[in-house]
Amino acid sequence: MKAKISEIFESVQGEGLYLGEKQVFVRFFGCNLNCSFCDTSQNYFVEYEPGELFEDIALYNGPLHSVSFTGGEPLLQVDSLEEILKLTSYNGYRNYLETNGTLPGELRRVIKYVDIVAMDLKLPSSTGIGSFWGIHRKFLKVAQAKEVFLKAVICHDTREEDIKEAISLVKDSRRQAVLVLQPNSYEDSPELRSKTELFKGMCLKEDIAACIIPQMHKLIGVK
Repeated sequence: MKAKISEIFESVQGEGLYLGEKQVFVRFFGCNLNCSFCDTSQNYFVEYEPGELFEDIALYNGPLHSVSFTGGEPLLQVDSLEEILKLTSYNGYRNYLETNGTLPGELRRVIKYVDIVAMDLKLPSSTGIGSFWGIHRKFLKVAQAKEVFLKAVICHDTREEDIKEAISLVKDSRRQAVLVLQPNSYEDSPELRSKTELFKGMCLKEDIAACIIPQMHKLIGVK
């Protein structure tokens, strides 16, 4: 079994609760969604056996917070992902999974090897591709076996109804997770910032832990 990998690199995490932490990023090729704000262009990949992939990860031997398995969508290649997660876990690495939160069955297969789940909430009015609330609920139920936080991209088109549904989803979870509101970097404006602050206030009124964290790697010019 071989994994299709578009790149492996070392950098700092630019999104979410672990902003600034040093990680090795393993970017899996391919995604099952086509969000309007997607900023990841994937035109090629290299195939790796799990052992080969681990050898490349191990070349980055400085102090690391974790290995970030990202994409695309890593869970689309769950057979390969499971094998590499076993290797990194058994060798003392922390595994950080970045995922669009739409493949709960695949997550169930690998969750015991994952330490942190950074789960995207695909708000219909932001993505332009429809609703995933039901599948998100199933995914979050599996993800909460480990540390998990949620990220939601906020666009000019994002509606209050979607934020209310996100609040409901978090409240329905077995334990509350932090919700990161991430302004769309392609649409930065005073109006978007004001809207994001409004959404944060809606969350806080419902006792949902929410914070605003832009894509800092873009702002400071790192990969």
